[in-house]
Formats: sequence, structure tokens, C-alpha cells
Amino acid sequence: MHRAQERVTVFDDALRALAADMVATMYAAEGVGLAACQIGEDVAMFVFDCPDASDQRVVGVVCNPSLVLPEGRDRRLDDSPEGCLSFPGAFVDCARPDYAVVEGVGLDGRPVRFEGDGLLAKCLQHETDHTVGTVFGDRLSAKAMKKLRKQHDAAVDDYPADWPT
Repeated sequence: MHRAQERVTVFDDALRALAADMVATMYAAEGVGLAACQIGEDVAMFVFDCPDASDQRVVGVVCNPSLVLPEGRDRRLDDSPEGCLSFPGAFVDCARPDYAVVEGVGLDGRPVRFEGDGLLAKCLQHETDHTVGTVFGDRLSAKAMKKLRKQHDAAVDDYPADWPT
């Protein structure tokens, strides 16, 4: 998971089937987002179903995502808890910009754009990170990573090896 995923170049039934499988896996895991690399697929794609700060639900699929974040005076950090389906049962504070835009293409190859604040901003950044080879733990201090591992280890019996399939 520590390498950039292959760009999507073919938009066919196989890609749509992969997206459907990812959505089902995300829901089974009670997550708000899932990148293809998390289920062993080398594809720069993620799915999400996540609320923004006003609790408005936003659902989408993004292939070949590109992230745009606020800069300068417009950049404010949200240091709230964050988790990852790769570390089930564990959540630690992770500072990220409180607003994000992701652009890419949908399952039909046409441009898509999603933007938002709150949990949605974290989700868009987190899932885009997965497609470029950055995992959640890479953004944490050593102390926060130790806390994350400790929480994950304590919850390991709740998540069998084949979870969430």
C-alpha cells in the first residue's frame, strides 16, 4: 500500500463490478470510504458514502483522483479523530485541512468533482492518499501511531482475518 496505484485507463464492466464490490465491502465494514488497494487491487480508485459537516450525505466513485486543498489564510486544520479500515477498531486524532476538493473521473471516464468539509473533507483526503501510496499511519506522530496500534491490537478479536468479507 506504500506505492502509487495504477491509473484507470479502461472504463468497462469489470471496473463497474470492482466498484460495486468495493461499495459492498465498505458498507459491510461500516466505513465511509474504501480505496481499491485496501482490497488488493492495484487501481487508483476509491468509493465513499460520507456526511459533510452539515450531515449532508455525499456518495461517489473517483478514479485517478487529484486533491486540491486550501492554502494560506483559507487553510484551517481539523484535528479530530480519524480511522482506517486497514486498522479496524482504532481511531486517533489526525490534523488535516477542514475543506477538500477531489477531482478525477467516474466509472464512465467523465470528469467528476467532489468537495466538502467535516468528515467528508477527511474522507476525500484519506482515500486519495491511499491511491498515491500514503497510508493513514504515515501522517501520525510516533506517539499517535503507538496509540493507534494499541487500540487496533485490543480490538483484533472483533475483526477476524477475513473481515469484512
